[in-house]
Amino acid sequence: MRGKMDKIKQFERNVWIRRFSLVVYDILAVAFASILALASRFEFDLQSIPVQYYDIMMDSILPNIIITIIVFHIFRLYNSLWSYAGATEFFYMMAGCVADALLVMLFILLTNRNVYCPMPRSFYLYYGLLLLILTFISRYAYRAVRMLIRVRTSKAGRKNVLIVGAGEAGSAIIKEIANSNYIDMNVVGIIDDNRNKKGGFIHGVKVVGNRHDIRAKAAELGVKEIIIAIPTASPKEMKEILDICKETGCELKRLPGIYQLVNGEVSISKLKEVDVNDLLGREPIRVDLDSIMGYVSGKVILVTGGGGTIGSELCRQIASHKPKQLIIFDIYENTTYDIQLELKHNFPELDLVVAIGSIRNTKRLNWVFETYHPEIVYHAAAHKHVPLMEDSPNEAVKNNVLGTWKIVKAADTYHVKRFVMISTDKAVNPTNIMGATKRICEMIIQTYNNHSKTEYVAVRFGNVLGSNGSVIPIFKRQIEEGGPVTVTHPDIIRYFMTIPEAVSLVLQAGAYAKGGEIFILDMGEPVRILDLAKNLILLSGHKPNEDIKIEFTGLRPGEKLYEEMLMDEEGMQDTENKLIHIGKPIEINEERFLQELEELADYVVGEPSDIREWVQRIVPTYTIQENESV
Repeated sequence: MRGKMDKIKQFERNVWIRRFSLVVYDILAVAFASILALASRFEFDLQSIPVQYYDIMMDSILPNIIITIIVFHIFRLYNSLWSYAGATEFFYMMAGCVADALLVMLFILLTNRNVYCPMPRSFYLYYGLLLLILTFISRYAYRAVRMLIRVRTSKAGRKNVLIVGAGEAGSAIIKEIANSNYIDMNVVGIIDDNRNKKGGFIHGVKVVGNRHDIRAKAAELGVKEIIIAIPTASPKEMKEILDICKETGCELKRLPGIYQLVNGEVSISKLKEVDVNDLLGREPIRVDLDSIMGYVSGKVILVTGGGGTIGSELCRQIASHKPKQLIIFDIYENTTYDIQLELKHNFPELDLVVAIGSIRNTKRLNWVFETYHPEIVYHAAAHKHVPLMEDSPNEAVKNNVLGTWKIVKAADTYHVKRFVMISTDKAVNPTNIMGATKRICEMIIQTYNNHSKTEYVAVRFGNVLGSNGSVIPIFKRQIEEGGPVTVTHPDIIRYFMTIPEAVSLVLQAGAYAKGGEIFILDMGEPVRILDLAKNLILLSGHKPNEDIKIEFTGLRPGEKLYEEMLMDEEGMQDTENKLIHIGKPIEINEERFLQELEELADYVVGEPSDIREWVQRIVPTYTIQENESV
């Protein structure tokens, strides 16, 4: 603490020393500018200067100094950080010198009213101009010297950088790099598609070509990092640029968005690593939630699994639409605590309740429903990791099937208006126990909807980018460790959607619900996992299978090469939103189904080794794969 205080005091001393030095310099500058201005008027023929002019000048130097110091203080010429000075500071400098010259002229005229012509009129012009030049030198000389030093040392230990974008954002980033002692970069060129800019210079850096020249210029100029400074670029345009940049082997960074430019936040600190999301090349899915979230406003909402990836995002978006009360129910206290703190900070007016508990605990569930009487339930609590559930199939059944069944019954008992369950594309013709249990959950939803006043619906979607346990964080960690990056199969493909996209569509599907539907979200075109791995390696500045190896480990138990969103029997029905579809309910024998559920519930508690066969009786489309773990 003492060391920190000493540093603060030293910094304050340095500030006062700099200000004092500037004042002393300005005193000398006023004297020198006055003498030189008078000498300039008479073409430096000192013998021809009338004595009266010389006397008036000498008599006015001290008052001029006082006037100058006061004026310069008013125009902040002693308070600005000249290391970062720009056009605004230069404007204040010009204005200060002009104001000072006018006040000096006024002072001389008022104090020499009895003299016909106290000083030549050109004296004031020369004085103001010379004072501006001297002031400019004092404030900007340091920057000029530092820039020369940086130019001399730029090739020694600094990383060569190529900027893509010769607009305002690119200009701001180049300027910050040039002005900072702490940024270990050297901008060696600018790329821009505007033909009129080619060959031009921005802050001394040349525009060397367009996007098609990136590969050649990166190699020619020894570029190690490429910064994309085009905040207005569309996702399609960004993908095209990234497809070129990733072949250079350079690290890539980009400015997140145009709001950074509007807010004046264009800086190195605002740059972010290029994410694989940028390579999906599609516009983000946007849902006008404000127009459809009336069914949430003023309601008591319960979110199970509220601490998870999907559940926490549901809580964020629900909280922003003014529910009467939001209840988070989750068994994992750490992630739940994180979202609790976040919501309390971002929505201080929110009536937030956090209840820790398991959906398998009937008494705990009934207490929550009886105490808070939720009107809408979003059920996101589930075991979702396919390989882990293949090793623990009984737990998948207990949590996903029995837990869902218990909360569905509680919703019916306590007259919940609407119940929305998060399902998965793995429920379609499942090849793993997790998908099969989710299919049973969908069947529970549809069965209870036929016998309850509660509107039960399910929402089915695929993989979510950035969710806990998804491939992207795993690949990034493997790349940071130097590889290898592991892919199960070269041909495996998946549908992807961002967390906010998925949740916004879940909320909209909830608005469309009439009861019994299985909503299916349009995930766009599927993506090869191998391509994701290669792109992440390239975006990290490495070459696949040269710098970072890619290894194929084989399909894991229960894993498909591709996922399906719809069973053949379901058919497809559109909604008002073209990205949300409804699968036609498949007829089932409800009485038999409920009897099988009772038998499954009794059987699974004995930790049987053949639970998959019991699940297959309920879900005939489930294909069991060889796996000895229970």
